[in-house]
Amino acid sequence: MDLTWLKEWGDDVLRVIFPKVCEVCGRSLARGENLMCLHCNLDMPRTRLHLENFNILHQRLVGKAPIEKATGYFYYYRESDYARLIQIAKYNNRPAIINQLATQFVNELRTIQFFDDIDIIIPVPMHWLKRLNRGYNQSEVLAKALSKATGIAVVDALKASRGHGTQTRKNRYERWENTKGLYQVKNVDAIEGKHLLIVDDVITTGATILACCEEIHRVSPTTRLSVLSLGVTHLQ
Repeated sequence: MDLTWLKEWGDDVLRVIFPKVCEVCGRSLARGENLMCLHCNLDMPRTRLHLENFNILHQRLVGKAPIEKATGYFYYYRESDYARLIQIAKYNNRPAIINQLATQFVNELRTIQFFDDIDIIIPVPMHWLKRLNRGYNQSEVLAKALSKATGIAVVDALKASRGHGTQTRKNRYERWENTKGLYQVKNVDAIEGKHLLIVDDVITTGATILACCEEIHRVSPTTRLSVLSLGVTHLQ
């Protein structure tokens, strides 16, 4: 017996009693809409960097580690309503927001087979003290959401060897100094010769994710590297 109608009826009743609203504009969501209304979804400032061979992220991540593919979902303007999505997820313990954004991004990246040659997904690690304070690592949540949508395994291959201050108010040089020598590879055998996708929630100067890539390349030069984030800032 098909009870789909009963579930849909129940969902409609719950929507009336406990209306879901768009996390960007506050409008009530229609059936089939998740996280954002259709209007806000269409207006999201998508980067589409994955359509460019040498984009601004490649330029920002120039260093000792070659980056093959680099992309981010949308441009992150700190005071914008879209940036608030990540801020709420990170500081208000709302990992479901990251899960939904990741799922949407994967669906858009499938059109160019972005994940076809990726072997492993690796989140930017968080020092255990910082994780204890925040409750979870948002980059790990992103990595697991990407894994669920693509079937690519997440490997806990990196660790943050020490705590470090927030990057938010630091300039480019200070961010680089803040991350120098911070990350270490825990298991070289797990990544040797693989194509890794290093993921973080937001890429600003790129100092954090570049530090991870450079350490991986240092201990395993044959490993291929690509990067992905949800937000990408515009540098002044």
